Amino acid sequence: MKQHNNVTTKIPPDHIVQSKEWGAAKTALGTPALRTKSGVQFTLHKIPVLNKYIGYCPKVNPKNIVWEEIRDLGTKNNCIAINFDVPNSMANTQKETFERYCTRSPKDTFARNTIILDIQKSESDLLKNMHPKTRYNIRLAQKKGVTVKLGGNNDINKFLKLQRETAQRQKFYIHSDTYYKTVFSILHKNKMAYLVNAYLKKEMLVSWMVFVYKDVIYYVYGGSSSQHKNLMPSNLTAWETIRLGKRLECRYFDMWGAANDPNNEEDPWYGFTQFKLGFGGKIVECEASWDLILSPIYYRLFNAANKVRWLILKLLK
Repeated sequence: MKQHNNVTTKIPPDHIVQSKEWGAAKTALGTPALRTKSGVQFTLHKIPVLNKYIGYCPKVNPKNIVWEEIRDLGTKNNCIAINFDVPNSMANTQKETFERYCTRSPKDTFARNTIILDIQKSESDLLKNMHPKTRYNIRLAQKKGVTVKLGGNNDINKFLKLQRETAQRQKFYIHSDTYYKTVFSILHKNKMAYLVNAYLKKEMLVSWMVFVYKDVIYYVYGGSSSQHKNLMPSNLTAWETIRLGKRLECRYFDMWGAANDPNNEEDPWYGFTQFKLGFGGKIVECEASWDLILSPIYYRLFNAANKVRWLILKLLK
């Protein structure tokens, strides 16, 4: 089901990880969130041994950055640098601005590519624009008795179980249970998070944690059972997520992460990228990550140590 790298020119300007509610969740987890007067949010991440921090500022709209403000707030809070991780703008559109104030970050934490689907069309048009195999799989799941329901805090442990199973099967890293429970609890209370669960009778086959902010619904975290995969429950889960977004008057579905080259079958993200593209969305490539350096010496030492850390993690994977 290969898809061409069809890049859209539209990207929603405000991302959920810059919301106050997301900041509240991160603060509750021990990484305090700070906001500038202009509304730019970053979290403080303690550097071991030192009384120093890295400021982490993901998915910021560059137009909201007031450089003097963020430099002053970072310095006041002992930051050696502020990491603008994959700013929320199209690739290279803000490059000159970041080059003026920052240096290119050694690593992107967020995926630079995502897939965004415009869900303002009618359901029939959305189905028509999908890959035929995706559309067939949705109908197959419905025909075989798969149903999808929204869940809440009572379902979080089932979500965690399915996600752990999936992580072990596909060999990817996940956060702690406390992380997911905290983020979901705070956002769900504010009607910004939902669990979209697929069942065969009473057996949960798929659970997705989806977020809603302003006019965007996000598929962020998920897990699936190794049982009954031939019934295509993930396809129906995605379709019901789209329908949920429409009911909540969202304009876009951000599917949160895609391979750099969607047609490279050797890429470990190839499979789920093709799955996401099947729903008719477009790949968006965002700006690279940049660092505003506040303490050059400590910044160099931190990057050297962090490089070793990532090498060890890759060996342990």
